[in-house]
Amino acid sequence: MKKINFGAGPCILPQSVFDLAAEAVFDFDHLGLSILEMSHRSQAFVDIMEEARSLVLELMDLDASTYTALFLHGGASQQFAMIPYNFLKKSAAYIDTGVWSQKAISEAEKVGRVETIASSKEDGYKSIPSNIQIEHAYDYVHLTSNNTIYGTQFDTFPSFDETPVIADMSSDIFSRLRNYAAFDLIYAGAQKNIGPAGTTLVVIKKDFLRQVNELNRFKFLDYNAHIKAESMLNTPTVFSIFVSLLNLRWIKDRGLTSIFSENQQKASLLYDTLEKTEWILPFAEPSSRSSMNVTFTIPDASHAALFDSYCKKHDLHGLKGHRFIGGYRASLYNALSLSSVKILTDLIDEVNTHV
Repeated sequence: MKKINFGAGPCILPQSVFDLAAEAVFDFDHLGLSILEMSHRSQAFVDIMEEARSLVLELMDLDASTYTALFLHGGASQQFAMIPYNFLKKSAAYIDTGVWSQKAISEAEKVGRVETIASSKEDGYKSIPSNIQIEHAYDYVHLTSNNTIYGTQFDTFPSFDETPVIADMSSDIFSRLRNYAAFDLIYAGAQKNIGPAGTTLVVIKKDFLRQVNELNRFKFLDYNAHIKAESMLNTPTVFSIFVSLLNLRWIKDRGLTSIFSENQQKASLLYDTLEKTEWILPFAEPSSRSSMNVTFTIPDASHAALFDSYCKKHDLHGLKGHRFIGGYRASLYNALSLSSVKILTDLIDEVNTHV
């Protein structure tokens, strides 16, 4: 029996995507070859790459004449270094909302001057900073749209006039309608709402590329080199990109409006249940709560043990919180059904009858 997966990533994908990916492992498109053994230079894979990159821009409602999409190696963590390597000349502004933005700041500081213009560190990252403004010009502003560890999320984004804006959207990309055109660069590790672990999506505004640092010495860290090679500067992550394409097709078929509506229903159902349960404490502040990662604690050990036993009994997987803050975390990514969340909330109600 398949478990209900609330894991933060690598995470759940649609069953239809699993089925199609499994078929391709044995025989891709009746070619007599597995997707795992196909050349990345074959026309079959070139078509996969081109469709995946095109579909990304379509889902973001971005014009290919203005933006370009890449599938790269290294996860979002490599982007922490690539971004300042390419674009940090005088100074960059970063918004600190937790571990992942801190890691991005740490890498950028090795390249040049970095200013943290807003932070929620003082409240333990339970909220998104408010009234975020910049006082002078920067090479760019960097933010993390959703914070998986703490369960916080930008509902709307601040505006910075003419300053380029970069967003790490690893954990909430394609989970809702966004004005993606408000950003000059967007990046996301695949293993949440895009596909399996192994590839990283980067979407860049072509005008922003004019600001690339001319002193770049490492070809593999140069966005222009990857664009020129059409995401094939070296052997790409063939299987991960293929499965990402399958999932992107699934997102298109469902539509972002429908996906966003169901994600809101899932989050509302779970948060409402947590709020009315006396032995559970939600972690994030209400105004900053994520629709993707719902974090909470169970202070009483006996209640926690009973909850854990019920989760095991009902085959609920991946609810353990991140090691930095402990507690619990239910990740409600696109492929997790509303009925799965209902099983969790019913379980909490059932525990209530025994405490």
